[in-house]
Amino acid sequence: MDFSLNEEQRAWQLKARRFADEEIRPLSLARDAIHGPRDTFDWEIIKKGSKLGFRTAAVPKAWGGDGIDYVTQAVIMAELARADSAISKTFSQCWKWSHLIADFCTDDQKRRFLVPFMEDDTYLLGSASTEPNAGSDKRVLVDSDPKSGWRLRAEKRGDEWILNGEKTFIANGPVAKLFFVNTRSNPDVSIREGTTVFLVPNDTPGFRVGKVFNKLGWRFYQNAELIFEDARVPEANMVGKVHEGYKTRGGSFSDFELAANALGVCDDAAESALRFARTEKRGGIALADEQIVQLKLNEMFMLTEALRSFVMRVAAEADGKCDRKSPSANVLAMNFASDTIHRVTELNMDIHGRAGAHMHAHTDKLVRDGIIWTHLAGDSVQRMKAVDRLRSVGKP
Repeated sequence: MDFSLNEEQRAWQLKARRFADEEIRPLSLARDAIHGPRDTFDWEIIKKGSKLGFRTAAVPKAWGGDGIDYVTQAVIMAELARADSAISKTFSQCWKWSHLIADFCTDDQKRRFLVPFMEDDTYLLGSASTEPNAGSDKRVLVDSDPKSGWRLRAEKRGDEWILNGEKTFIANGPVAKLFFVNTRSNPDVSIREGTTVFLVPNDTPGFRVGKVFNKLGWRFYQNAELIFEDARVPEANMVGKVHEGYKTRGGSFSDFELAANALGVCDDAAESALRFARTEKRGGIALADEQIVQLKLNEMFMLTEALRSFVMRVAAEADGKCDRKSPSANVLAMNFASDTIHRVTELNMDIHGRAGAHMHAHTDKLVRDGIIWTHLAGDSVQRMKAVDRLRSVGKP
């Protein structure tokens, strides 16, 4: 396959690389070291990135965005993640849900929500799915079991829906101005038959943000509880049809986003290890001349390049540019990204340790950020999901 970038894609790549090097990297470690989870966030970097189009890049051109394709999105994510994975994810999280607005929302909803999203540099998006007692089971469901899946209740009263329940670990929770909220509108049937999705602004009566989680990695990236106590949402904010919310999905993008982000982290770790090995000496000999270090560097770059090929293939498939499309490649890419980021950041740590030095902040941060993939892309449920797709089609 030909993965060469066209002129527009290359321009986005260079713009993202410049922004990452000049704006994100200088503040990355300082934000990571802040103790309070709310305080790690920096609105100024979001405003600067917004003015360059990184928040709204995926919005269709008809609504004022750049309408970039999936390959371009993968390239931008990887470049931003080279400087800070969590900041990259904060921007790309908006791409995921602006896709949903474009694909599933009415023209009225687009006017009410997409227009202000385009105009406000601090307008971030989120999706409320995971709950304290319903997380991974939404991926592998017992179709006939009404107890499986989300439990946040939505009950219709006149022209409004009343929402009661709780969501947890929600991305952009304390900072987003608009959420796609998955609710259980019929608790007596399965989640596939009884889910309704609503657009819920952060100033909705009865809705509030609860605990903000203090995470080991991705510290800039905000995750929080969302609490609904008789939250009143107008009927006009329903996405799609009642009880058919499970059909409202993020598509291929949500399946390869984490792989593209992991690629940027692996690029950073491999480059960092190579620089260190070239300049650091032990007994008068550069680490790069030691065979064990050479083997580790080889493995780091080999795995990183393999991940790059996988990411670009899945992105090209999502853009419809491949003659043969694998129904399982996007999930497998996430699984591979999880294994790869863990191994590459671990090897980076090993190489820095060869000098007998204490762990330094940058190397430590890459390892901690990589741990996040265990819970997002490499967990056993995601791997079973890939096998289910393989079984359903009989081949990759």
